[in-house]
Amino acid sequence: MLTHHVLFWLKADTTEDQKKAFRKGLESLEKVETVKSIFIGTPAPIERAVVDTTYTFSLITLFEDLAGHDVYQTHPVHLAFLDEFRVLFEKVIIYDSI
Repeated sequence: MLTHHVLFWLKADTTEDQKKAFRKGLESLEKVETVKSIFIGTPAPIERAVVDTTYTFSLITLFEDLAGHDVYQTHPVHLAFLDEFRVLFEKVIIYDSI
């Protein structure tokens, strides 16, 4: 399995309607046939020094293997998400693990 974990920091002036649309955009990524599981979340209200709660959305996608991940990266659904929503990104960090 390959885990693709993306943390998104949206710009400070992002509206609630834009955040709702962004979440729907994240949900659309489940349509990519190589995605085995998808988890979307926002920071939990946990206050500990080692917990980062500064991001806006977390996306975790699971793939069978690296080849499935590679299909996802160039898939039209993923590219459409990026085209529509990258203007809202302040910062993005990705952690991939196998």
